[in-house]
Amino acid sequence: MHTAETVVDFGGSPYDLPATLGVLQRGFADPAVQIDAQHRGRSAASGTPGAGAWLCQHIYDDAGAHLGAVTYRFDQIDASAVEVQVTATTAEAAAAALQRAPAVLGAGDDWWEFELLLDALGDRISTELAGIRRRNPGLRLPATGALFDQLVTVTLEQKVTHDQARHSWRNLLRRFGEAPPLSEEMRSKLSQGQLRLPLRPEQLRGIPSWQWHKLWVQPPLSKTVLRLAERGSAIHRLAAVPAETTQVAELAETLTSIPGIGPWTVAEALQRSHGSADLPAVGDYHLAHFVGEALTGRRTDDAGMLRLLEPFRPHRQRVVRLLGLSGFRMSRFGPRLAPEDHRDR
Repeated sequence: MHTAETVVDFGGSPYDLPATLGVLQRGFADPAVQIDAQHRGRSAASGTPGAGAWLCQHIYDDAGAHLGAVTYRFDQIDASAVEVQVTATTAEAAAAALQRAPAVLGAGDDWWEFELLLDALGDRISTELAGIRRRNPGLRLPATGALFDQLVTVTLEQKVTHDQARHSWRNLLRRFGEAPPLSEEMRSKLSQGQLRLPLRPEQLRGIPSWQWHKLWVQPPLSKTVLRLAERGSAIHRLAAVPAETTQVAELAETLTSIPGIGPWTVAEALQRSHGSADLPAVGDYHLAHFVGEALTGRRTDDAGMLRLLEPFRPHRQRVVRLLGLSGFRMSRFGPRLAPEDHRDR
């Protein structure tokens, strides 16, 4: 075991650990990402001292070589500083994880230009968005660097309910994932759940087809996951692409060339792996309705959502994240989808 620690200081600016990292957690029982239960969903204009989170990853270098497995423990020690502890299987992985930690927390994510844009536009929508931002000044866009993991996770969410997707991800890691490295100090802080590492490409390729069925993963989705696994080395290399908007857009085009990977999957993955600020998820079953109703009082489709977001380019995903924290709840029509469970047939 190799351990390291540092403090990420946000220079006096409020920081909101649960709001920032919460987007990474796939359900409360996610084995790879855990926000401490007492702070889930909480946000404060003065930051969130006392909040904590866990993150398990495999670390790769820029050439796609596996350096080792790591466990992060994040503890917000005051309104604008987070203590980071890392335990890794190798010294190289520990050093790389420590270097990546500020990006994971969103320390390089600058909202200043977006705030200036809102002031300059000055219309009703921009004024309301500026108010939401003032109530949530600690929100950042995290960049985990784990592009492969994010693509696999989002693929499992394609055209299924949240319950199905969460079940598949949770049980995939519980049945086939490895236990992450944990120092004794980390073990003393781990009071809930069971942490597991996301699967590496070779581990995914070794899962038999009947196990995917038991995991409640439909055949088209398991085939797409295996295509990603076959391209694992290349995807790990692509993870090193810088987070600038233009380069992320080019990366998105490259990824959509993989069969089964469309714009929605790529957007959802890059929002988390690269902290993409201008890649809204087109093709989401609810998002366009939500954005349209939140901004105008009327539902819209993908084209309408993009028209509404266009004035805020290159910050369109920032708008979506703010709306998610605004407290707005979309009106519901009709019964909820209740998919049949065929796993025991």
